[in-house]
Amino acid sequence: MAEPTGSIRSLRDTDWSHLLTLLRDRRTGLSIGVALGLAWTLGKIAVPLLTQAAIDRSIEGDSSVFAWAGAIAAAGVVTGSFTAARRHIAFRESRMVETLLRERIHDHVLGLHPGYHDRAQTGQLMSRMSADLNQIQMFVVMIPLTLSHVALIFGVGITLVVLDPWLALVALVPLPFVNVTAKRFSNAIHPAVLAVQSEQAQLSAVVEESIAGVRVVKGFGAERVRMEALSTEADDIQRVSLRAARVRARFLPLMELLPSLGLVGVLGVGGLRVLDGAMTVGELVAFNFFVTLLVWPLRSIGMTVAFGQRAAAALERVHEVLSVNPAIVDPHDPVALANAGPLGRVTLRDVRFGYDEGSTVLAGVDLEIAPGESLALVGSTGSGKSTIARLLLRFYDPDAGSVMLDGIELRQLRVDDVRRAVGIVFEETLLFNDTVAANIAFASPRIDPVADRNAVAQAAALAGAGDFIESLPDGYDTVLGERGYSLSGGQRQRIAIARAVLADPRVLILDDATSAVDPSKEHEIRSAMSTVMEGRTTIVIAHRPGTIAMADRVALLDEGRIADLGTHEELLARNERYRQVLAAGVSATVGGDH
Repeated sequence: MAEPTGSIRSLRDTDWSHLLTLLRDRRTGLSIGVALGLAWTLGKIAVPLLTQAAIDRSIEGDSSVFAWAGAIAAAGVVTGSFTAARRHIAFRESRMVETLLRERIHDHVLGLHPGYHDRAQTGQLMSRMSADLNQIQMFVVMIPLTLSHVALIFGVGITLVVLDPWLALVALVPLPFVNVTAKRFSNAIHPAVLAVQSEQAQLSAVVEESIAGVRVVKGFGAERVRMEALSTEADDIQRVSLRAARVRARFLPLMELLPSLGLVGVLGVGGLRVLDGAMTVGELVAFNFFVTLLVWPLRSIGMTVAFGQRAAAALERVHEVLSVNPAIVDPHDPVALANAGPLGRVTLRDVRFGYDEGSTVLAGVDLEIAPGESLALVGSTGSGKSTIARLLLRFYDPDAGSVMLDGIELRQLRVDDVRRAVGIVFEETLLFNDTVAANIAFASPRIDPVADRNAVAQAAALAGAGDFIESLPDGYDTVLGERGYSLSGGQRQRIAIARAVLADPRVLILDDATSAVDPSKEHEIRSAMSTVMEGRTTIVIAHRPGTIAMADRVALLDEGRIADLGTHEELLARNERYRQVLAAGVSATVGGDH
């Protein structure tokens, strides 16, 4: 994440295009809000004029005072109705803009490649999708309200000039000073607000890490360490917030005082004019009324400027995310995958890849997996086993060479088509805070976890998960806690396998699917895997010999290349390196399980 620049230049350089596009899309609602604001303005101006006429007529002996009072009351009711309507429209449209912008950034973040997420802090992204968007919403809600306030200022100003030009000059003298003060306030408050929002994002990151890693924190008794990290960020927020508060304390009282000076001038000069007979009592009351009407709109300028600066800072931070171009995109003319004949052929031709410039993980991998064949990838840590899986899922594209599915280079296919055709069960199973059925149906958008319960149950049965799911308090409707930690590792893994079964991919990747399972329960997972693998192209990434032996063939990866290829028994008999890798894997597994 880019650091805040700390200058007003940030406001001028902020890309407002995302917000302006949404505002154009909502122009009908916003226009209605502005129209209601203009009607509200007319109502506000009408009340002092009616009051002036009522006072002057009453002093002259006119007996229609009750009629004038009724007219004033009616104008007040109409104005109040327009006030409620314009605020409703303003808040409705601002919340819609916030929702659409949140959906856009959420969709964009999900479309970014895993390499971006490896570097980005979750708390920072959460802050942009929550606190920053809330600041933008607060600015959008002020658009129709501020325009109506501006219309009121112009309307009142014109009315005052018509009533008495010289007294109007006295009332309006503070306006230029309000404008100058507002501009200086804008320049001073922007870097302070940007710093506050940046520190709030840092605090969110600390909180997110502490909660997500609560088991590690408690396991090491490191609560004090995390508390110190939180205290540091909280102190930083306090420091920058006080700096912003000092800026507001310096400018906002002045912006509130200046309009009141006009009221003082009107009372003094206007009182003398009434005594001289140059002005009626009704006109003076109306003048005071009008000047009082100016006080709140002029004060709101300071609020609008503050909201605008916060929105500018928020948009700058949101733009940092939205301006990141996805590394993995659909081709201009995508090719469709064939749906006839043997499906699931995987081909890698001279594939070279490194996660960072200058690094090499795969240094020329050639591999062919026939439709329906199962292949185990075996190698030491860092040999590139999981990297091949990521390339098949198009999490990354190879630096050189080609990865093909059923004879078509993956870069010629739509990303969604690739990921529907290639399914994966990860080493670390992630379950969502939802029902068991919804977690199983997660990878199959067209499957309704309630309406298609038979399909969900069948997938669970194939994964060997049916019995334990039925024993849960609410069966398939049991809501799992965050990440599914209420279940054992083996149970989570079987639900993940059921999820892959229901997705019915033509290629299934089992990325160390038994690593988190106790050896005494491994046979249950292997049984589920065996059922799922039958007749389906499967890539098994594993360390345990029992899991590796399930595959038709084994590919030994060493120094970024396929060092040997054959059955488990063949490699065990002829390849010393294979035996070393296998022994190291068994040793690590046993140590990890105990």
